[in-house]
Amino acid sequence: MRVTLISIPVLDQEKALKFYTEKLGFIKKRDIPLEGGNRWLTLVSAENQDGPELLLEPAPLHFEPSKVYQEELMKAGIPYTQFDVDDVQKEHDRLVDLGVEFSVKPTAMGTVKVAVLNDTCGNNIQLVEEL
Repeated sequence: MRVTLISIPVLDQEKALKFYTEKLGFIKKRDIPLEGGNRWLTLVSAENQDGPELLLEPAPLHFEPSKVYQEELMKAGIPYTQFDVDDVQKEHDRLVDLGVEFSVKPTAMGTVKVAVLNDTCGNNIQLVEEL
């Protein structure tokens, strides 16, 4: 068994596509039109283009429990997912220069350093560096 696809709920697929590609540096892999103006829209890491795909899932728009779950995670400040980076401080500084907002600045926590950003699409995303 292996992970090939993970999804993240987004309120606006086009806005999410711009944020995740232009700010975070992901690359679009699949963009297949679906009913109702939705898309099967996946991204991959620029560093691992054959790795797991990240699906920008419009579920909060069509499935109330998903919307409630996403809203409650945001209110509580809990990240929906995490991305590993080599240097959290460097990535934080790069993203701040691009206008990305962080709710948690780079902070050492035991064997990792973390930071939490707002993806502008309804999610907190945690960046993690192993120390």
